Amino acid sequence: KGFLGASAILIGTIVGFLVAIPMGKVDFTPVAEAGWFSFPNPLAYGMSFEWPAIVAMLFMYIVTTVETVGDISGITMGGAGREATDKELSGGIIADGFFSSFAALFNALPNTSFSQNVGLISFTGVVSNYVVKVGAIFLILCGLFPKIGALVACIPMPVFGGSLLIMFAFIATSGITLIVAGGLTKRNLLIVAASLSLRFGLSGVPEAMQYFPESVKLIFSGAGIVPACIVALVLNLVLPEDAERREAARA
Repeated sequence: KGFLGASAILIGTIVGFLVAIPMGKVDFTPVAEAGWFSFPNPLAYGMSFEWPAIVAMLFMYIVTTVETVGDISGITMGGAGREATDKELSGGIIADGFFSSFAALFNALPNTSFSQNVGLISFTGVVSNYVVKVGAIFLILCGLFPKIGALVACIPMPVFGGSLLIMFAFIATSGITLIVAGGLTKRNLLIVAASLSLRFGLSGVPEAMQYFPESVKLIFSGAGIVPACIVALVLNLVLPEDAERREAARA
């Protein structure tokens, strides 16, 4: 109950880490080799503009925008029991785009919402800006003090996997909740089925893209996420609304 219930995943991770140490599953060598302080060097690899990469990243940004909308909606549904407001959705998308520009300058990958947080919030019911700020401070410390980051990184993957297993299940259930909230109509089920078929089809048969040009494979590779998202967006735009929704919209 209370604090212990909300901290169950953290406690499980710490206990798993401590048990793994005497079992010889933890290697502290990276911690010993890591420096005490490090500051990111802007544009360490220079800057160049390659159109295939630019187009691929544009598609990825569309996908991550959709992901951010889904994550914010999942957080408010799972943690607050309501749908996300337009202000919350636009704020999250703007934050992703704005800070991704800084990520590029400091040699990092673009920012994206962390879907595991959807499962964590659904599990704990904790929705607090204070908690997010504390987590942000911890991540900053991991970046500025490599030994802290290396200590976290040396946690064995089985420990992380055991902790995150239920989180991924909560992500799936949050997605199902959003689909159900939109209505289990033939139109919506067709959109979900078409996007899922591409998502899992291309990840299961990656050689399906082998005859396409490299620029196309760069855009549509990556476990089928981009084509699945594009198909969902296009179908949502072109498929006519169900009769019940049209009548409700007119009313």
